[in-house]
Amino acid sequence: MPDLSASWLARLSASRQQPLQGDTVRSRGAGRAAVAAPTRTDPAEAVPWSVRAVAAWSWRVLVIVAAGATLVYAVVTFKTVVVSFLAALLIATLLEPFSAWLRRRLHFPQALASLTAILAAVMFIGGLLTLAGRSIYHGFGQLADRAVQGFGELTAWLAEGPLAIPQDQIDQWMGQLTDQVQANSDVLVSGVANVTGSVTTVITGALIALFCLFFFLKEGRQIWQWFVRLAPRTARESINESGIRAWVTLGGYTRTQILVAFVDAVGIALGAAILGVPLALPIGVLVFLGAFIPIVGALLSGTVAVLVALVDQGLVTALIMLAIVLAVQQIEGNLLQPWLQSNALAVHPIAILLAVTAGTGIAGILGALFAVPVAAVINTVVLYLHGHDKYPQLATDLNRPGGPPGAVTSAIEEDYAHTGDEASTAVPV
Repeated sequence: MPDLSASWLARLSASRQQPLQGDTVRSRGAGRAAVAAPTRTDPAEAVPWSVRAVAAWSWRVLVIVAAGATLVYAVVTFKTVVVSFLAALLIATLLEPFSAWLRRRLHFPQALASLTAILAAVMFIGGLLTLAGRSIYHGFGQLADRAVQGFGELTAWLAEGPLAIPQDQIDQWMGQLTDQVQANSDVLVSGVANVTGSVTTVITGALIALFCLFFFLKEGRQIWQWFVRLAPRTARESINESGIRAWVTLGGYTRTQILVAFVDAVGIALGAAILGVPLALPIGVLVFLGAFIPIVGALLSGTVAVLVALVDQGLVTALIMLAIVLAVQQIEGNLLQPWLQSNALAVHPIAILLAVTAGTGIAGILGALFAVPVAAVINTVVLYLHGHDKYPQLATDLNRPGGPPGAVTSAIEEDYAHTGDEASTAVPV
C-alpha cells in the first residue's frame, strides 16, 4: 500500500515553490506598465492645443496683413496709374452700352464706335464745365465785391458801434495782418508749385485714362479673356462668372450714383436760384461732383451752398438754404439712394464709411471717390465665390456682358487659335 502521507507532502511542497497564477499576471502587467511609461522628449507636446491653434492663426493673420500692406504701398506708389485705370473702368461701364448701340444699330467699326463714344463724353463734360466756369468767373467777381463791401461795413461797425475800438487800433491790426501775409509769401509760392505739380499729374493721369478707356471699349472682352486665360482651366469658369458680376455691379453703381447726384444737384441749385443766391449753377455742378463721394461729398458741397448764401444775403437766407440742403439730402439718403442701390451696392453703411475713410487716407479725394465701388465689387465677387449669387439671372442670360454662360473656354480657344499655344501657355492643373 503506497505511502499517501509522503506523496501529499511532496505535492504541497512543490505547490509552495511555484508562484500563483494571479501573481504571474500582476507581475507581467507591471512589466508592461513599466515599459509603456511615456518619456517626453518633444517640447511641443507640452503646449496646449488651444495655444497652438492661436499661434497658427496669428502667423497667418500676419502674412495677410503684410500682403495687404504691400498692396497699399504699391497703390500709393503708383497712384496715378491705379487711379487712371479705375477711372477708365468707371467711365467704360457708362459708355459701353452707347458704343455697343453704335456698333449694332449704325454698324460702326469697333474702333470708330469707341472713339465716337469717348468724344461724345468729352464734349458733354467739357460743355458742362465751360458753362459752369463762365458763371463762376462772373459770379465770383460779384461775390468778391460783396465780400469787400461787407468787410468795410465790419470795420466801420467796430469803430462806430458798441465796441468803439479806436481807428488806430484797427489800422494796427490791419498792418499786422498784411505783415503776416507777406511773411508767409514763401508758403504761398510753394503752394502754387504744388498746384502746378498736381496739374501735371492730372494731365498725365487723364491721358492714361483715355488710352485705357479706348481699348476697354474696343477690346474689353478680349482683354478680359486674356486675363482669364492665365488661370488654371478648372478655375476659369468661376473667375469669368465672378468678373461678369463685378462688371454688372460697377455699372449699376455708376449709373445709380449719377442719377442720385443729378437729383441732389437739381434740388440744391433750384433752391439757391429761388432764394436769389448767386452762383446757383456752379453750386449745382459742385454738388453733382461731390455726390460721387458718399457722406463727405454731400457735406462739403452743402456747406459751400450755405456759405455763399451767408456771404451774399445774410443769416436768414443762409438758414433757409441750410434747410433746403438738409431736405434734399434726407430725401436722397433715406428714399432714393437705398431704393436704387439695393441691388447695385448692398454694402452696409459702416463698411461704406470705413471704405471712404481708408480711401481718403490712401489717395485723398480720389481714394474716397473710388473706395465705395471697389468695396462693392469685392463684396459681389466674394459672395459669388462663396455660393451667394447677387445676380442669378445672369446664369441664363445669353445677352449678358462677357458672352453667353459656359462659353468662356470655347471663346478663349477661338480667340487664341491662331497662336497655337493655348495648351502650352495655360497654367497646368
